[in-house]
Amino acid sequence: MRNLLVATCLGSLVATAAGVANANDELKKMAANPKDWVMPAGDYANTRYSKLNQITASNVGKLQVAWTFSTGVLRGHEGGPLIIGNMMYVHTPFPNKVFALDLAQESKIVWRYEPKQDPNVIPVMCCDTVNRGVAYADGKIFLHQADTTLVALDAKTGKEVWTVKNGDPGKGATGTSAPLVVKDKVLIGISGGEFGVQCHMTAYDLKTGKLAWRAYSEGPDDQIMLDPEKTMVLGKPVGKDSSLKTWQGDQWKIGGGCTWGWTSYDPELNLVYYGSGNPSTWNPKQRPGDNKWSMTIFARDADTGMAKWVYQMTPHDEWDYDGVNEMILSDQTMNGQPRKLLTHFDRNGLAYTMDRVTGELLVAEKYDPKVNWTTGVDMNKSSPTYGRPKVVDQYSTEKQGEDVNTKGVCPAALGTKDQQPGAYSPDTKLFYVPTNHVCMAYEPFTVNYTAGQPYVGATLSMYPPPGETHMGNFIAWDNTTGKIVWSNKEQFSVWSGALATAGGVVFYGTLEGYLKAVDAKTGKELYKFKTASGIIGNVTTYENNGRQYIAVLSGVGGWAGIGLAAGLTDPSAGLGAVGGYAALSNYTALGGSLTVFALPQ
Repeated sequence: MRNLLVATCLGSLVATAAGVANANDELKKMAANPKDWVMPAGDYANTRYSKLNQITASNVGKLQVAWTFSTGVLRGHEGGPLIIGNMMYVHTPFPNKVFALDLAQESKIVWRYEPKQDPNVIPVMCCDTVNRGVAYADGKIFLHQADTTLVALDAKTGKEVWTVKNGDPGKGATGTSAPLVVKDKVLIGISGGEFGVQCHMTAYDLKTGKLAWRAYSEGPDDQIMLDPEKTMVLGKPVGKDSSLKTWQGDQWKIGGGCTWGWTSYDPELNLVYYGSGNPSTWNPKQRPGDNKWSMTIFARDADTGMAKWVYQMTPHDEWDYDGVNEMILSDQTMNGQPRKLLTHFDRNGLAYTMDRVTGELLVAEKYDPKVNWTTGVDMNKSSPTYGRPKVVDQYSTEKQGEDVNTKGVCPAALGTKDQQPGAYSPDTKLFYVPTNHVCMAYEPFTVNYTAGQPYVGATLSMYPPPGETHMGNFIAWDNTTGKIVWSNKEQFSVWSGALATAGGVVFYGTLEGYLKAVDAKTGKELYKFKTASGIIGNVTTYENNGRQYIAVLSGVGGWAGIGLAAGLTDPSAGLGAVGGYAALSNYTALGGSLTVFALPQ
C-alpha cells in the first residue's frame, strides 16, 4: 500500500493543475508519514523531529553500520538525503551531483545527474562549495546548483524538466541553499554577500520555472515587497522607505542581505519565514545606518511574497552575524496561553522566541554564556531602542576603528551557530542546538567594490574563548524561558544538523567525524561511531521494510573545515577559520560518503 501511495505521488501529481496548486497539501500528508523524509528539514516547521521510535535510549547503543555509499566528490557535504518510499535522493557539493538510489534493490543507482557548470564559480563561493539539499514535489526533484541554476528533474528518470537562472555568478551570486516547495511555487534564496550582491528570496512556478515573485532584502519598498503601512516591525508599521533611509546613497544596490539559509512555512497562516544575511561590506565604517533589512527575519505571504512582518536582529552589523539560520515553528504554551511560536538561534549568539503570527518579540537570550559583544536586547516596549541589542563599546569594531584589531569578540563571525540546523522535540518541549564556542579578532579596512570580486573589508582570526580549549557545545534549550537545560562540550564546533526522535534520542555529528546519540532529557552520550570523514551533514531517519535507519553525510568542509576542504594553510585564510581549526587535520581527512545505521536484526 505504501509503495502504491508513493507511486501515486510520483506519477499522478503532475496530472492536474489542482494537484500542483495543492502540492504543499500532498507534502504535508507525505511528511506526516514518519517512514519517509520528504523535505530538507523533515517538515514545513523545520523541527527535524521524527515520530519513529524503534531506536530508543535503551537500545541505541547497539546501532551498527547497515550500508554506505560513496558520492565520489570531496569537500564539504552539508544537508542530507530525501527518502520517498523505496527511493533515496542523495546530493553532493560542487559539481552538485544527484543520485537516485533504490532501497529495495540494495541501494542500486537508478539514475544520476551531474550538471555541467563553469568551474570558475568555485572561487566565488565564500565558504566552501557546499550544497544544502534537494527538494521534492509534483513528481520532481529540485536542485539549486552552485552557478545559481534552479533545475527541476523528473524524479523517476533524472531528466531535466525545466531550468532557470537565479543569479549572476559573474557578479558573485552563487547557489548553496536547499529549495522549499510551497503550494505551486519553489522558493529559493541566493548567496553572495561577500561580493556585494543585492540578495533576494525568489518564488518560481512549480510546473514551468516561471518567475512568480522576487523579494529583495534591501532597497525601495516595492523591491523588498513590503507595505509601509501594513508590514509591521515590533507592532508598528515599518513606514515609507524603511530600507533606503538606512543606507548611504545607493549602497543598498550592493548591500548583501543574502538568503542562503533555511525556509519554513506555516500552512494555516500561509506565511513563509526566513532570515537575511550580512550587509556588504564587513567594514561598518563604510556603510553608516542600520542597513535594513539585512540581518532580518521576514514573514511573507507565500502567494504574493508581500511581507507581513519583519524584525532586524543585528542593526548595522559590525561582526558578520548573518541572520540566515532556520526558523523553527512550534505551538506551545507561554505564561498559560497557547502561542504560535517561531524560535531562531542567531549567529549573533542570541536565541529569539517570537509570535509567528504578529512578530511580537517574546524572548531574546544568550545561548552561549561567553557571548560578550552585547549585554542583551532591550525588552522594554516603551523604550526607543526596544528590540535592539545593547552593544558593548569594547567589542564594537566600528568604535574601535578601521585598521584596528578588535580582540576577544565572542562569538566569532561564524556565530554561536551557523547554518547547521537545530531540532525541536514536542515530547520534551526542548530545542537541540549544535553550536560554535569560538571568539575572534576582527580588523576592518577600506575596500572598494568591483563586480565579481570579494567585497569583504575585514581580516579575522578565530580561537576558543579565553581560558578554554573546546570550540563547540551541543545544547538543549528551553525557548520559553531562554535557558540552557544541558550542554555537552565538543572539541570542535558542532557543524552538523541535529535530529530529535520519538525514541527519546537526539543525534548529531562532529567535525572529527563522529555520529553521536544522546539522551533527549539528560544529554547523556549513548552511542558514537567515527565515520570516514568529518560530519557537517544533517542527520536523517527513515523506515524501510519495518526497520528504522539513521543516515548522515560525511565529508569535512564548510566554513569551519575550509582549510581541509580547499587545502589552505595560511592561518588568516578562510576569513580566519584556517588557523582556528588547524588542529582538525589531526583527526580527519577529506571524504564524501553516506553512512546508514540500524539496529541488528
